[in-house]
Amino acid sequence: MAKDPYKAGLFKSNPYAKKVSVDSRLAVVLDSKLDNRELKLMTAISRAVKKYDIHELIFTDETGAKPGEKVDRVAYGGFVEILNGGVLVAGDKLYWDERCIGEIAGFDETHMPNHLNIVIKSEKFISGLELGFDTGMSISFIK
Repeated sequence: MAKDPYKAGLFKSNPYAKKVSVDSRLAVVLDSKLDNRELKLMTAISRAVKKYDIHELIFTDETGAKPGEKVDRVAYGGFVEILNGGVLVAGDKLYWDERCIGEIAGFDETHMPNHLNIVIKSEKFISGLELGFDTGMSISFIK
């Protein structure tokens, strides 16, 4: 059985040299926060996403949030519909209205195959409704 290169620590740096940005549109706006979510972020730093997939944006202000770590403080942002397939990578920036609002901390597969939780590290502990999100808005993930 092949070993997982991320768990084995084989990559010394991010191997994704170039990639397309992934564009999406908000399908649902969420307004909830939890201090005890206990999300266990996957060790893998990337996830492929397909056009028309629906995935959830979850924000955290935990500075140590990264692949393989646990995240407790979460603010729910919303669900996005992916407009073009691509690969999302921890560290990619999340842009809304030409404004960077955080970066991907990692991924959680609790609700798969229904949807992937994309955990975004943000300076503010704020929900999608508090951010001013509205359905139909454009959200982009950019390296």
